[in-house]
Amino acid sequence: MTDIESLERDLIAKINAADGVAALEEVRVAALGKKGAVSERMKTLGKMSPDERKEKGPALNGLKDRITAAIEAKKAELETAALDARLAIEKVDVTLPIRPEPKGKIHPVSQVTEEIVAIFSAMGFDVAEGPDIEDDFHNFTALNFPADHPAREMHDTFFFEPKEDGSRMVLRTHTSPVQIRTMMTQKPPIRIIIPGRTFRCDSDQTHTPMFHQVEGLVIDKEAHMGHLKGTLEAFIKTYFEIDDVKTRFRPHFFPFTEPSAEMDVQYERVGNEVRFGQGDKWMEILGCGMVHPNVLRNCGLDPDEYQGFAWGMGVDRLAMLKYGIPDLRDFFAGDARWLEHYGFDPADQPNLATGLSR
Repeated sequence: MTDIESLERDLIAKINAADGVAALEEVRVAALGKKGAVSERMKTLGKMSPDERKEKGPALNGLKDRITAAIEAKKAELETAALDARLAIEKVDVTLPIRPEPKGKIHPVSQVTEEIVAIFSAMGFDVAEGPDIEDDFHNFTALNFPADHPAREMHDTFFFEPKEDGSRMVLRTHTSPVQIRTMMTQKPPIRIIIPGRTFRCDSDQTHTPMFHQVEGLVIDKEAHMGHLKGTLEAFIKTYFEIDDVKTRFRPHFFPFTEPSAEMDVQYERVGNEVRFGQGDKWMEILGCGMVHPNVLRNCGLDPDEYQGFAWGMGVDRLAMLKYGIPDLRDFFAGDARWLEHYGFDPADQPNLATGLSR
């Protein structure tokens, strides 16, 4: 066996034994690098006689070509094996459903409800809830509604079919029944807000058969109209995020409060925008008053010992005013384009530390 054949066999064995691209590169450098075994023999051709070069030249060039081809073949083999190993580890089951980009938005009603809850929670109020379907006592009688009050009529209230005893359940017309349930089951002091759905037979640009309210109730031994006014003015300033908001309280009538009032906020309209804290116009924003003594008696509380105040406001209307939404009916139309425009990022949770709204 010649020296060239022995070298070729040794190099081919090392090439075949290489277990990775890095190891194969070491074999290539040892064979074909500047100081490699094949390169060193190629350098000797210049010192040979013409006859020796004719014999050794083709042999060494052939060796170089065969070693180069063997290295390339082994490299391709190793790269294919590496790729197969990665594919086995990183394979994807294409039959699994893909995870779509999040597209959901928080509805303005939900957002505003959370804003209101955040404000009153910071004031020390608890959140109370109750059923959407109520009986006459909790929805009307306990709240000092006379038997012939117009709110009991069909044009205002959704009544269910009469029971065998003639009584009829109703879809609650306000969240006030929760005030009654709380006063009948919880000993004062009471400090609650009541967000929820309410129902009335009405539908136009600013009224819908189903809408949302938040009511508040405070019962203790010392509550008075000054506390009511301070609470509501603090709420309005925080909700609309305006430091200078002017308000006024006008006498009004509600069966369940005495004295009763409506709270107005000063504003001006610039184009389609309503700006609070400026202008010379007044907008009614909510109803309120001191809890009527009859309501306290109906709940088993002594009006000579306890007193309190309550208020109620429409969540949908507050959302329209703050976020410039022109038509209440769009809140319930189920239009994804509308929600995309007026909706809120689910990650933007209302809080007083970083700001209520976006």
